[in-house]
Amino acid sequence: MPPAKSRVEHDLLGDREVPADAYYGIHTLRARENFPITGIAISTYPDLVNALVSVKQAAAAANCDLGLLADDKASAIQKACEEIRSGRLHEQFIVDVIQGGAGTSANMNANEVVANRALELLGHDRGEYAFLHPIDDVNMGQSTNDVYPTAVKVALRWAAERLLEAMGVLRVAFAAKAGTFMDVVKIGRTQLQDAVPMTLGQEFTAYAVMIGEDERRLAEACRLIEEVNLGGTAIGTRLNTPARYCGLACDYLGELTGIPLVTSPNLIEATQDPGSFVQFSGVLKRIAVKVSKICNDLRLLSSGPRAGLNEINLPPVQAGSSIMPGKVNPVIPEVVNQIAFEVIGNDVTVSFAAEAGQLQLNAFEPIIAHALFESVTHLEMGCRTLAERCVGGITANVDHLRRQVEDSIGLVAALNPIIGYAQATAVAQEAAATGRSVHDVVLGSGLLSKERLDEILSLEALVGEPPQTDPPPIDPPGGDR
Repeated sequence: MPPAKSRVEHDLLGDREVPADAYYGIHTLRARENFPITGIAISTYPDLVNALVSVKQAAAAANCDLGLLADDKASAIQKACEEIRSGRLHEQFIVDVIQGGAGTSANMNANEVVANRALELLGHDRGEYAFLHPIDDVNMGQSTNDVYPTAVKVALRWAAERLLEAMGVLRVAFAAKAGTFMDVVKIGRTQLQDAVPMTLGQEFTAYAVMIGEDERRLAEACRLIEEVNLGGTAIGTRLNTPARYCGLACDYLGELTGIPLVTSPNLIEATQDPGSFVQFSGVLKRIAVKVSKICNDLRLLSSGPRAGLNEINLPPVQAGSSIMPGKVNPVIPEVVNQIAFEVIGNDVTVSFAAEAGQLQLNAFEPIIAHALFESVTHLEMGCRTLAERCVGGITANVDHLRRQVEDSIGLVAALNPIIGYAQATAVAQEAAATGRSVHDVVLGSGLLSKERLDEILSLEALVGEPPQTDPPPIDPPGGDR
């Protein structure tokens, strides 16, 4: 007799046939039909799947300790969760990332996959819920309203660790270039106009410090999402959970995930307030804006090579044109710019979704989660790509940069304390009108001796002391609150 192609499951709407080989069940099946929105399943974000089953595993351990869940059921649930966390059955998490119901479909998908694998471990067939039930057993003491936001926070915390690592790689890449370029003099610019001299090393040091500052801001945001509402159940009143459940479940989840999680002191507030997600998104936007600004600079500084600034050379990584032979474009900064635009847009989405919450629950956490996972994942890859395929290979056009400094009218600013602003202005105007250098105009006017002028316009006098390239150490997430 051939194996059955389907099994029949029941919910409040009636019976449905579920593929016999599926680990998901009827609730997941309906959700897939109801939300054909993006074509992106929650399995696209392995961190989210692993976080969801980590919550299930922690809850099973807590319920077993409290005598609410039989040992054999708790053991099977925990073993199933361990397998999923190792990478098995992720393809069974099929509901769309954007879904109605505040994440109920994602929670039910996890309940059903865990339950059916646990049933197999107990020697039963998938769908034989009389022996172990997705809701009564796997979801015991839980609600989507505490499971889903807790899982999202855990998943974001894991993803943020990788982003912090990638930002560190990018910071180190800029700092290394800063050291290489510390003696390369160039003209600084404000409002795209010549300003005063600096070194290319100082310019790249600033980029390293900018990244380092945002590493610290991200670490701070991580600490905010370590506070969870697990155990609050539906609206934060702890309905259907004993007094010790919150602390036990949170402790077990912290052990499983390696994150120093704490239970929110007010679970009703925590269940309805997505403020930590808003803060986290705002930091991601800040990172995106600053990295994009740096990429704008790299594109501008490398523009040309003959009709642009042509101060630096980005490493050529691919041909730039199908019609212009020899053209090479700044494609790595361009792709990072586009990631930044996406992150900024995602921050708007998070803001609207957070604001739209009503009363005791925010129903729009799925789009918040999707937006944040996109942002943090793409920023991580963008930082790594920028560091490894662009910054590390940048070279400087040293002679060209020095000539620009020597020809710049901006040098006259260094004369202000010596000859006064009015006289310095006259020098600048004459240099601009005649095309002569500031050095030649000052010498020709007899305002200063050559020795004194050379001293004033020396590299050391113009650019000051080399700046510190390494930012202060970053407090890691999970430190003192």
